[in-house]
Amino acid sequence: MNLSSIDVTRDGVIATVAINNPAKLNALTVAMWQTLARVMRELSADDALRCIVLRGAGDDAFAAGADIAEFAEVRNDFAQGKVYHLETVANALKAVGECRHPTVALIKGACAGGGLELACCCDLRIAGASARLGVPINRLGFALAYGELAGLIAVAGRAVAAEILIEGRMWRADEAFAKGLLTRVVADDKVVDEAYATARRIADGAPLVARWHKQFIRRLTPQAAPLTAAEIDANFDYFKTEDYRIGYDAFINKTKPAFKGK
Repeated sequence: MNLSSIDVTRDGVIATVAINNPAKLNALTVAMWQTLARVMRELSADDALRCIVLRGAGDDAFAAGADIAEFAEVRNDFAQGKVYHLETVANALKAVGECRHPTVALIKGACAGGGLELACCCDLRIAGASARLGVPINRLGFALAYGELAGLIAVAGRAVAAEILIEGRMWRADEAFAKGLLTRVVADDKVVDEAYATARRIADGAPLVARWHKQFIRRLTPQAAPLTAAEIDANFDYFKTEDYRIGYDAFINKTKPAFKGK
C-alpha cells in the first residue's frame, strides 16, 4: 500500500506542509510533486496565512529527493525526462519559490537531491545538527536540470554549487551553514522549536511587508539569459548515455557503479 502524501495542518496563521513518505526517507513520487505544487499554490492564495513551514514527516529526513524506484516508469527516456523535470518537478519548485508568504524549511536528517532543491526554494532553512545535505547525482549518471540548478546557485552561489554537484558529497549541517546553504543550525532536539519560533516571529510582523520584501528580493536577483530550445534539450542528453543506465541499475541493486564515460 502506498501511504505517501503531502499533509497540510494549520495553527492559526501558520501552516505546516509535511512531505510524508517516511519508509523511503520522504522521497517524492510524481503524485507527491504534483500535490505539493497544488497545495503551495492554494496556500499562497490564502490571505489569512502569514508563514508556511515545510518539513519532512518523522525524524529521519526532510526529503531524500525523488523516488528513484519510479524512474523506470515515469522518467526512463529523453522525452519522459523532459516532462518529469520541466513540468512535474519544476511546477513544485516554482510553487514553493513563488509563494507569497514567507516559507521556512525545517530540516531533520537527510536533505538530498530534490529535497535540497525544495529547501533552497524556501526563504529560510533551519536544520538540526545531525542533518546531512547534498546532491549526489553524479553517482547516478545524470545532471541537474537548469531550473533546479538555478535555485541552488541563487542560495549557495557558483562555487558552492560546483562543489556540491561535481564532488557529490553529503555535507554535515555545520559545513552547509558555514558555506551559506543554511540559515541556522541548532541542536537536533531544538530544531522543531526553533523553526516554529521563527515562523511565529515572521507571523508577528506585517504580512504585506513580508510579501513585498519577497517580491523585491526576487526583482533584484540577477536572472540568467533565457535558455534556447537546443540548450534545454542538451540538458537531458544523459538519457542517451550508457553511464545513466549503469548509475540507475547500481542504485536499484545497491552496488557501486563502474562508469565508462560514454
